[in-house]
Amino acid sequence: MKMYIVTAFDKKGEKLYEESFEAPNNDEAKKIGQKVLEENKYENMTHRVTSPAGELVLFHR
Repeated sequence: MKMYIVTAFDKKGEKLYEESFEAPNNDEAKKIGQKVLEENKYENMTHRVTSPAGELVLFHR
């Protein structure tokens, strides 16, 4: 399992939320990240999920 980070930002670019989670691959990390964002009501904010290598797995502006 790899460690991924989901982050949400406000319109000014200030970090509103950040959480680490484990996933076996980028596809699963994308699904988990979307679920976390929806559960915390950040799905319509600017957000990203990054991999341990720094890749953007999910990005929404």
